[in-house]
Amino acid sequence: MKEEALLLTAPGALSGESNIAKLLGFFGVAWRSLTPEEFFAQLNAGDENSSKVRLLCSADTFLRVTKRLECGLEDVRLWSKRVHSAFVYAGDAPEVLQTLLRRLTRSDATAIRQINSGAGDIRVSESWNDFCGVMAGVRVRASAANAGTSFILNGLNQQGQRNIISSDDGANFLMIEYENVAVFLSASESIIDIDSKLTSQNFDVREDFLNTVPPVLYIKWAFADICWNAPQANACLVIDDPLLKPNYGCLNFGELLALMERYHFATNIAFIPWNWRRSDPAVTRLFKQEPEHYSLSIHGCDHTAAEFGSYDRQCLRSKVKKAVDRMSGHETSTGISYEKVMVFPQGIFSVAAMDVLKRSNFTAAVNTDVLSVDPSRPAIAVSDVWDVAVMRYGSFPIFTRRYPSQEIANFAFDILVGKSCVIGIHHDFCRDHYKHLLELVNRLNALTPPLSWRSLGEVVRRSCRCRNVSPGVVEIEMYGAELRLENHSEQRQRYLVRRRESEPSDIKEIRAESRELEWSFSEGYVHFEFELEPDQKVIIGARFHNFSGNSDGRENLSYRVRTRLRRYLSEVRDNYIIKHNLPFSGFSD
Repeated sequence: MKEEALLLTAPGALSGESNIAKLLGFFGVAWRSLTPEEFFAQLNAGDENSSKVRLLCSADTFLRVTKRLECGLEDVRLWSKRVHSAFVYAGDAPEVLQTLLRRLTRSDATAIRQINSGAGDIRVSESWNDFCGVMAGVRVRASAANAGTSFILNGLNQQGQRNIISSDDGANFLMIEYENVAVFLSASESIIDIDSKLTSQNFDVREDFLNTVPPVLYIKWAFADICWNAPQANACLVIDDPLLKPNYGCLNFGELLALMERYHFATNIAFIPWNWRRSDPAVTRLFKQEPEHYSLSIHGCDHTAAEFGSYDRQCLRSKVKKAVDRMSGHETSTGISYEKVMVFPQGIFSVAAMDVLKRSNFTAAVNTDVLSVDPSRPAIAVSDVWDVAVMRYGSFPIFTRRYPSQEIANFAFDILVGKSCVIGIHHDFCRDHYKHLLELVNRLNALTPPLSWRSLGEVVRRSCRCRNVSPGVVEIEMYGAELRLENHSEQRQRYLVRRRESEPSDIKEIRAESRELEWSFSEGYVHFEFELEPDQKVIIGARFHNFSGNSDGRENLSYRVRTRLRRYLSEVRDNYIIKHNLPFSGFSD
């Protein structure tokens, strides 16, 4: 029998219970809601050989559970036998939390107090990797970690106690054994609402660390066998803009290759198609010889200001067609293949641009920003950016990437929720002999589980979430227009694949390489099945109907002159001004 999630509620329950339910649903964990009285009735009537339950509730509700346990030996026996663990969050009544804490520890010396923004770093323990996983050792500043809504637990020194998240002043999240059951106590007043509207261009876990990380860590640990998981932690470094010349700004392609080989990472160049005739043969040889280290994606077309922020589909179709034609010409002349993955210039895009890319059969977009420029864009929730890819724009995926300034905490959290680790930089991050880049790579490579560095296209193909339904049957959610499936087991595997689709009529076909697959549509998802023998692998691709009509938009002479000037001025800026730290107040490319 599968693990069971029981959400304990009480009359006048706080919004936290609802938010916990949303988290369970996001990770694919089925749950039931019971009062403490209903829970004990079930405990007494249930089969003692069934799987152990996991409880989630507020401190106020759990206090009622402890009072019941103090009154009956039979309840305590069943509790120890049938409960796997419990997750408890503080709620907004400090006196209740303190009473509960003293009951759990059986000590009146324990106390709580409000955490303040001057508490220094808040850190995740490095001594319990089985629970903390990729977040082990992560630190954030208390001033950014919603400190005003959390407490510090002081005076605890119990046998079997583990501090999971803490600062110098005490614990913020810990595990205490209570009647032989692990109780995970979060000192945060609330739980993040993943249905809340995103207010920035990406989710920043540092701003909601204590409301977010404890419940997610618990759910991923307690329901590891049934919740959605990523098969691998894939990673890629993406450098925007550089020409394929031996030296570009602070970047030297030969030096970077040697560092990739030594420090174990892979780099994608977001290549501006306008430069398709300008690649140096010595650099193109590196790319052809080292496809596991170097790859190319498409970075706009001309890389003019907001060129993919247009609402004109015919203009956008012309841009996309010209970009693909140029990249194909570059492939023909250099032998370097490219991925049909779009990295938007300046991160700017419109809903129309996403539709054009989808129907031009791009695999995905990879971007730092997830909010389009449209005045009436789709509402993007926190859960959308926690997902493997953002699918709100006509079901064409945006795989998010982050700049190094967003710190290890955000990269680690992305991996925790099942996303890939994609880092975006410009050439100037390679200054000082790649010092800052190597510091970042080393810290990422120290995470657990280890990262699988790949080309950007392979990161997209391998980005999915899966869970075992039964022996030999795996459920997969696909995001990009292509999915790589590999059967590493010793038995034949049946894959039940689904992919979100807002317009199923856009689909032309779904193929597993040369074989066309039958598919169905229901409840917003395309569904199809596939089977693989042991060690067999395949790439499954969805293709969409192209636009009809003429897309041969021609730019006038003024546009062409301005574009050329922009490109050359950008190179002067990168190769001389930025590289040598000269004062500059020019345009932003």
